[in-house]
Amino acid sequence: QVQLVESGGGLVQAGGSLRLSCVASGITFSRYAMGWFRQAPGKEREFVAGFSWTSTYAESAKGRFTISRNNAKNTVYLQMNSLKPEDTAVYYCAAREMLRSEYAAWGQGTQVTVSS
Repeated sequence: QVQLVESGGGLVQAGGSLRLSCVASGITFSRYAMGWFRQAPGKEREFVAGFSWTSTYAESAKGRFTISRNNAKNTVYLQMNSLKPEDTAVYYCAAREMLRSEYAAWGQGTQVTVSS
């Protein structure tokens, strides 16, 4: 059974930084692409960053966020710098098999709140 557990969310002032972590279990981690998504109140969930063989980013994340992974620890990270109030959302970790396009497993989410 796949389980993804996020941590690292919290309240931060604009311009600050947070690092989110997501620990995966129940999968062969190195065979999975990992992604971060977010959902703000009243909005649809959106892609933030992904890491398969390379990293990809939403335009809103480029230059401020960095996704990385440690296969030995079954963990994916999202380093978020220069945070803005519009980054406020619940952030979700997700996993998909490398050759598939859909993310099949999701974490429970961690709240990130950026105050102005």
